[in-house]
Amino acid sequence: MRFRLMLCVMLGLASVAYAKDLKPYQGGKLLQMDSVKCGVADKDAANFAGEMLGTDSNNKKTQELLCQEYVLQAEKVVYRIRPRDEKHPVLLPVGEQAQFRLQKDKMLLRVEDLDSKDREYIVVSMTPRAENSTADATPSRVNHLQ
Repeated sequence: MRFRLMLCVMLGLASVAYAKDLKPYQGGKLLQMDSVKCGVADKDAANFAGEMLGTDSNNKKTQELLCQEYVLQAEKVVYRIRPRDEKHPVLLPVGEQAQFRLQKDKMLLRVEDLDSKDREYIVVSMTPRAENSTADATPSRVNHLQ
């Protein structure tokens, strides 16, 4: 009896684990990389001796931080993405094909020519691709209210 129960539980867990399909990868091309402002680093110029003696002024040095932002062109959408790991971002090859999938609040991206590892990115913006079709060439109707 216990064997049957254990077998049923294992089959049930296996079917649940198998039923969770991962979304297939979509293809895209990395068009460009920009350096964008993503914060400010403050460095306090005060030291211990200056604070104790009261001779140190409160000078702060600020430096703007720059982050990598990539433009990824997919079949129907153009994504602007930033690496989730800001301390150790990997420089991606611009002009290469990439595979990606969206998973909850992040994008998993892999570039086969680089090392085929999945890396996490944050989607900053999504823009539909402009289609070069004959619809743009057709004359538009003038509204009778104009």
